[in-house]
Amino acid sequence: MGKDLDTVPPAPRHLPLLGHTVALLRDRLEFIASLPRHGDLVRLRLGPHTMVLVCDPGLVQEALRDDRTFDKGGPFFDRAREAVGNGLATCPHGRHRRQRRLCQPAFRPARLPDYAAAVTSAAYETTAAWTDGEVVDVNRAMLAITNRALATTMFSSRLPDATTRQIGEDAETIMSGAMRRMFVPAPFDRAPTPGNLRFQRARARLRQTVADVIASHRADGSDHQDLLSALLLAEEPDDPQDGPGALSDGEIADQVVTFFIAGTETTAGLLSWVLYELARHPDIQDRLHAHVTQVLAGRPPRAVDVPELTYLTQVITEALRLHAITWLVTRTVTEDTELGGTRLPAGTTLALSQYAVHWNPHIHPRPRDFDPDRWTEQPPERASFIPFGSGPRRCIGDRFALQEATIVLALLIGSWKFTALTDRPARTALSAACVPRDLRLRLEARPAPGNNDGHPTGRPVPPRHP
Repeated sequence: MGKDLDTVPPAPRHLPLLGHTVALLRDRLEFIASLPRHGDLVRLRLGPHTMVLVCDPGLVQEALRDDRTFDKGGPFFDRAREAVGNGLATCPHGRHRRQRRLCQPAFRPARLPDYAAAVTSAAYETTAAWTDGEVVDVNRAMLAITNRALATTMFSSRLPDATTRQIGEDAETIMSGAMRRMFVPAPFDRAPTPGNLRFQRARARLRQTVADVIASHRADGSDHQDLLSALLLAEEPDDPQDGPGALSDGEIADQVVTFFIAGTETTAGLLSWVLYELARHPDIQDRLHAHVTQVLAGRPPRAVDVPELTYLTQVITEALRLHAITWLVTRTVTEDTELGGTRLPAGTTLALSQYAVHWNPHIHPRPRDFDPDRWTEQPPERASFIPFGSGPRRCIGDRFALQEATIVLALLIGSWKFTALTDRPARTALSAACVPRDLRLRLEARPAPGNNDGHPTGRPVPPRHP
């Protein structure tokens, strides 16, 4: 017989009424990383929500593998559904298998080279005006790149720059709004506060923009070799139990909004954290520049180059471990079950966090050190490294995101050196994604490969496919 849920130890720093809200708002990552020392399961209260945080990596895997018993739900995904609808990342188990099959063609490896050309163009266009000695708002610049890249790969024909920028701003507003709404009871969502009004306007505007583009693509009827075309053309036989064999326009809108939210701020956050760590570790940055220069020899990075950029892969992997973009997800227990010898009644909310695993010194020695060489000997083990989740609900766009990050960083590091303006550690923004707040770095143009006079150019070679 398993232990009762009441035997799960509560997390420290609990306050009356507020629970652990204050501890999480002050420094959510450090607080979560401290909890594994209290047990494999720890009780946590986030605002009005009581949940059980799973700290043991084996139990985390068990919960992620069984998405029927541990279904997507709880405060994180309830708020996420308000923002993006029932897309692939947020829909319940009963809808997921069909949606996953119909979305999979959009992320087949054969499509990745076309996406890579769009990423290269976006990076080049965003950085073309950079100058030697300039100080850049790194996260803002990385958001500009990911917004451009995803708009092109999603919609093929270029959207007006103003529309692309508005989509990015709306996505950022939705992410920060979803974070705030996790901590307050649902009735307060209807209060006409400035934050609620911004959230509602951004959500409505983004969905209208997406609906207009879907209608235009639907009327055209051809395959533009983009993500939206793949979703529109995906088809399989109707199934009495599974549902229609094609996605409706409403379902496609949910997927597109989900991909924008998941594919812009999260990837921009990863790029920003890598540049932050490279600026703090100039020896690693110089080693990475030499590696990129040797592999690319001055030409723009392509999809076929990604497997050859092995040291860059280690750098990205270490950034994903140290700075996981998603700080907390929740699951709802759908039937009475056991996890780690503890009985969990139906309706229990589980919480899962990469920081409880990635910052655990018993799993990753010196967990706060940025050390890409820890991945030299072998790739990370599945249970100890979960930046994209695991099991049936693992992020469908993980290859896309890794290819995008590799290409953008190869282009940037090949042309620029990034220098920190301060020794102070970066702080994370108060958002559903863990992205650096107000990160500014100084640029130093590097000499072009083969330029013997040492003249700095800082100018990447323009892509062949604009």
